[in-house]
Amino acid sequence: MSQTDLEDAQTAFSGTREVDPRHALNTHQLDAWLEANVPAYSGPLAIRQFKGGQSNPTYELTTPGRTYVLRRKPPGTLLASAHAVDREFTVISALHAQGYPVARPWALCTDETVIGSMFYVMDKVEGRVLWDLKLPGMTPEQRRDVYDAQVDALAALHAFDPAAIGLGDYGRPGNYFERQVGRWTKQYRASEIDPIPAMDRLIEFLPATLPPEGPTRIVHGDFRLDNLILDPETPKVRAVLDWELSTLGDPMADFSYLLIAWVIPATARNGLAGADIEALGIPTVEQMVERYAGLTGARPADLDWLFAYNLFRLAAICQGIAGRVRDGTAASAHAKTMAAQVPMLAEGALAFAKKAGA
Repeated sequence: MSQTDLEDAQTAFSGTREVDPRHALNTHQLDAWLEANVPAYSGPLAIRQFKGGQSNPTYELTTPGRTYVLRRKPPGTLLASAHAVDREFTVISALHAQGYPVARPWALCTDETVIGSMFYVMDKVEGRVLWDLKLPGMTPEQRRDVYDAQVDALAALHAFDPAAIGLGDYGRPGNYFERQVGRWTKQYRASEIDPIPAMDRLIEFLPATLPPEGPTRIVHGDFRLDNLILDPETPKVRAVLDWELSTLGDPMADFSYLLIAWVIPATARNGLAGADIEALGIPTVEQMVERYAGLTGARPADLDWLFAYNLFRLAAICQGIAGRVRDGTAASAHAKTMAAQVPMLAEGALAFAKKAGA
């Protein structure tokens, strides 16, 4: 996308707006629940909805003394394994207890009669959310520091032994890529509208060429720059956001997902391919690999396969959004833009699959 398009996207997806009538909350019942379940909560309560959050509607809850964030399951017919906000609450609770940078979780509500679906409440973390991967307005040194902070935060996540922090049953160990390819194939098929030949080829190729299995770690599932809140003045990561896709799995899935920005052209999506990253001070893929390997001792065996997998997965996620547009349950007015990216992502994935031996 162009710089103008990127700025438009940032405006579209950042900040808050009036609550979408489809996702309106019962303010009286929510206020009473907060009073009973969130320590030191005190109204009056003002509610706005964040512009992003295509999957799980997300709200800003403002009181005189504190600002919270509420994430809920969307209303309507949903895919069986999607929108598990209770899992989000579980993982950020465990990580917060270890001092990992996540928003402080306060309470989970599984009683759908309160606002119409399951939800949880956490603190709102103030800081910078950076959208443009080229980080305009920064010096080369500042850009390098931001990218280093990203890798460091991901490596710190992958350093945890899930069982040691109470997340031993957060996902099934082993066969991670096999299960993920199966999961996203099912989501794609459930949301399929028009045939996309590249997706059909990938659905055959990926399960037949799985990489060697890595260790079982906590996998975020959507670890990228605009899912981080940085300190207002420094590159320190204050919070990692959006844990909806997290599970136990192979950490190379997370790390290679972070790296796909280097192979996605900035003209097609918010990527780095074609940018003069040396002049910008942004690390190369090789430098990112070396920093991550220095912190974890692990490095990717076949980036072409991993890039094919991640672009396929992104295409399946976007197809799921397309399905929700079709069904009228998409939580963002800009979901159609995401849905339109499926063919481009599928073709990109297939190109890397061919490099990997398809």
